[in-house]
Amino acid sequence: MVSFRPLSRSIPLARRAALFSTGPRACHRPGLPRAAARAGDSASLTSAGEPRFQSPSSTRSLTTAREKVKVLCVLYDGGEAAKDNAHMLGTTQGELGLRRWLEEQGHTLVTTADKDGVNSKFDRELVDAEIIITTPFHPGYLTAERLAKAKKLKLAVTAGIGSDHVDLNAANKTNGGITVAEVTGSNVVSVAEHVVMTILILIRNFVPAHEQIERGQWDVGAVAAQEYDLEGKTVGTVGVGRIGKRVLERLKPFNCKLLYFDYQPLTENEEREIGCKRRLDLAEMLGECQVVTINCPLHEKTKGLFNKKLIDKMQKGSYLINTARGAIVVKEDVAAALDDGRLAGYGGDVWFPQPAPRDHPLRTAKNPMGGGNAMVPHMSGTSIDAQERYALGVKSILTSYLSGKHDYRPEDLIVHRGDYATKAYGERK
Repeated sequence: MVSFRPLSRSIPLARRAALFSTGPRACHRPGLPRAAARAGDSASLTSAGEPRFQSPSSTRSLTTAREKVKVLCVLYDGGEAAKDNAHMLGTTQGELGLRRWLEEQGHTLVTTADKDGVNSKFDRELVDAEIIITTPFHPGYLTAERLAKAKKLKLAVTAGIGSDHVDLNAANKTNGGITVAEVTGSNVVSVAEHVVMTILILIRNFVPAHEQIERGQWDVGAVAAQEYDLEGKTVGTVGVGRIGKRVLERLKPFNCKLLYFDYQPLTENEEREIGCKRRLDLAEMLGECQVVTINCPLHEKTKGLFNKKLIDKMQKGSYLINTARGAIVVKEDVAAALDDGRLAGYGGDVWFPQPAPRDHPLRTAKNPMGGGNAMVPHMSGTSIDAQERYALGVKSILTSYLSGKHDYRPEDLIVHRGDYATKAYGERK
């Protein structure tokens, strides 16, 4: 059966709920400016998933007895926006707040956005890197070929969630087994909010209406003809892990009929509190829904899942939202479904590859009335708040590695010691 859950429910509910508090404690150390807290302190997490800071002196002592390492960081370029904004931690300028922290311990940090092609800086620098950090928003694809060149690589960290940019099977066989970890829970709220926003943008026909205003026009009928209320609609999520569940929770006040498809069900209490029901057959659920949102990981069984055959199971004129991974859909089939009206709208922020080529069909695909496209760059999980949370989580993972303790949070591990540590990337024996 296709696996959709980002994690099993073996983690207690209270602990899952406590992951990455979005309050002030998750952002900076009390009594210190944010920039000083990020640059000078080592961040870790308590057993409840809440942030905890260590003093610079204790941080520096972590690795005095071990060989110094090279850390390669592949991030998106913040450009002009990051020059005067110290909160843009997820950029090449912000460097996840790691440079001073690592260099004070004697380690080397190389940061780049140049990741494509055999002559990229990523390819040149990975050959002797012990740790590689990259991000879903500008992924450095760790293919089997690249892993074979990375003779010293021991740890690959995703600054965010989703490690499908790594060939996980190859990682298990490389250098005795590379540990692949991500900052689980760091941006689930950010993505869930983006999903709800995208649903509303599509169903209320916002983009064509706004474009009409920009053109200096005023034609209410032209845009109201494809504008609907969300209330009373049936919305289904493919995958009900940390993000999918939060999407359903946020849709509850809209008085929708809420459905989900997943290999592992929510508890009866969770279903009752949210007001949702599980469907055991994906095609059956799609046929019931006016809105479908994809919230499952990308792996062998979900790649290309939403092709013409599956899209044809959806209601004519329905909406499809994808903030999971671009390769879960067949882009040409989605564009064709928009063009002929099978889909009234498609929106999200994920593409394959990333950055999206200029001629990517989903940049310009529209429905027969000239609307229905709510695509943006991969931004849902990299809000300023999310950047602070996943920067904190990356530092926690590095602390576990550099200290030699390897006491990672179990939920952060994707592959470890030559084997899969989660079912998120397919059910494996």
